[in-house]
Amino acid sequence: MKKRRHKTAAPKRRNTRAAVRRNGASAALNTKIAQLTRDRDEALEQQKATAEVLRVISSSPTEIQPVLDAIATAAARLLDVADADIMRVEGHSLVYVAKHGPSQQWPIGSRRTINRDWVTGRAVFDRTTIQVRDLQAAQSEFPEGAAYAKQYGHRTTLATPLLRQGHPIGAILLRRNKVTPFTDKQIELVETFANQAVIAIENARLFEAEQQRTRELTESLEQQTATSDLLKVISRSTFDLQTVLDALLKSAARLCQADHSFVFLREGDAYRCASGSGDIPEWIDYLKQQTSCPDVARLRHARHSKNAPCIFPMSLLIPNTHF
Repeated sequence: MKKRRHKTAAPKRRNTRAAVRRNGASAALNTKIAQLTRDRDEALEQQKATAEVLRVISSSPTEIQPVLDAIATAAARLLDVADADIMRVEGHSLVYVAKHGPSQQWPIGSRRTINRDWVTGRAVFDRTTIQVRDLQAAQSEFPEGAAYAKQYGHRTTLATPLLRQGHPIGAILLRRNKVTPFTDKQIELVETFANQAVIAIENARLFEAEQQRTRELTESLEQQTATSDLLKVISRSTFDLQTVLDALLKSAARLCQADHSFVFLREGDAYRCASGSGDIPEWIDYLKQQTSCPDVARLRHARHSKNAPCIFPMSLLIPNTHF
């Protein structure tokens, strides 16, 4: 009687398929872990960059340039771009105020007219972020931008406006030398940088407005004080014209930050220096001894209207004298 043989191949095939499934699942898990790790590291880098910009803003609340420089540097590093530019709106133009990267195409201080023929101009004009996958191939949509892209070699381009209460005050421009579109997360980061730039610009604007108001109040107070002091001198020196003129000139020179000041009185067709102030007493004494006949026609031409203050060279008042 023959013995029946047992087949053993089938279990091996089942074990092989199970091993393949396990290996596939393990590879997928490793890929997912690697992706999550990259996402985590990228998020941490972005948080670190935005925190650094906020630190610069807090440490320089009245200085805008360090903040803009920090934003341009962070954007170029995190987003792997060839160049990062920041511009401010001035009238109908965009002015380059911060840069990071080797390109010298548009140096700091360069101006470009705001229009829809280049990416940043359109972003500001339309008040929205604009990405162009390959600017060199967008001749019909961005004729000006495409021409420069072909000339300087940049491809993927992203521009986002700086908006203050919906009103554009500037823009951020990023360019890559290869066709590599920005992801949604990267665009969101650029818009975060734009918001931070707006905060810094607004802080500086408010500070300057407050400083200007303080200067105006201080100037007004100084003028009121000078007027009060002059009235006191007048009340004490009713019949002493020279004392009044001297006090008047000193106040005028101080308030106007002038090196010298003079009062000329008309005597017939001539003028006489009745009082003067400055750091050269001999010169003032000399002028007081002179009688001048100015070029009246030229003086009238220098004035904008009758009895109005005007600015003209003293050589008009005292001919043949160099000041």
